[in-house]
Amino acid sequence: MDLHQLHLLRELGTHGSVTAVAASLRVTPSAVSQQLTALQREFRAPLTRRDGRTLALTEAGRALAVAGTGVIEAMAAARGAVEAFERSPAGEVSLCGFHSAAQALFGRLIAEVAALEDRPELRLSDEDVAQEEFPPLTAHHDLVIAHRLEHSSPWPMDGIRALVLAREPLDIALPEDHALAERDALSPADVAGERWVTSRAGFSPDDLVGAIAGVAGRPVHVVHRVNDFASVAAVVATGDSIGMVPRYTVGAARRGLVLRPLSGVSATRSIDLLARPEALHRRSVQTVVGALRTAMARLIADAR
Repeated sequence: MDLHQLHLLRELGTHGSVTAVAASLRVTPSAVSQQLTALQREFRAPLTRRDGRTLALTEAGRALAVAGTGVIEAMAAARGAVEAFERSPAGEVSLCGFHSAAQALFGRLIAEVAALEDRPELRLSDEDVAQEEFPPLTAHHDLVIAHRLEHSSPWPMDGIRALVLAREPLDIALPEDHALAERDALSPADVAGERWVTSRAGFSPDDLVGAIAGVAGRPVHVVHRVNDFASVAAVVATGDSIGMVPRYTVGAARRGLVLRPLSGVSATRSIDLLARPEALHRRSVQTVVGALRTAMARLIADAR
């Protein structure tokens, strides 16, 4: 039993014949008959009876038509509520992001949204997960700020939409007085012999450090395993070791550092927004997406 069959049954009670119902709904009489026959299969009691040349509802048919009218009305109300929800600019929007994006963007996003006349209510949180764990977060959040290295596997497209916010280089971070700070760019051979602070295995940029070792043809001496880029920057600034940090989202933590691009290894990550398709239909979510794009553009401009 579906809504369309209940609608046909109600119309039969109103018009009194399959032909009249078909004409009213601009379908064929055969299509109406097939749907009514399918509906009848779900009930033991007859729903219709012949009354001369017309088809009338039985008592059971009339009871179902009345109940069906309530269902049709409830579904119409539910559809209207969803449409109003999707059109509302001021709904609640939940957003999570990985740590460096949260540190760099959340404050800017709040400022962008606060300047809007009809602004959504933000619910923010951060998540420190490996790349493959970002898509499942869309089950719990309207929007997920995720990152992946450009040479890595793309996001799954089954039930997920990905919007690119930015492409961000990961640079070699050096203390200001380091000998390599005088160079404009660095190669894997230049940095492979240094003491390193990098992320835990399975997180970026540890995979890039492995690529550096491969290209340089020598192992990289990793001293510290730290996932938070601000903490990595603080370690590097002491002169204890070097590392890799994102060019834009490292923010204020870059003070005391010199950032240099790495040649010979693809060291760019994509910062993306992940969402379920239905979430992107909501005007409030679209508003936050626009505010995030503006916040990211301002962040990149300030970092240059």
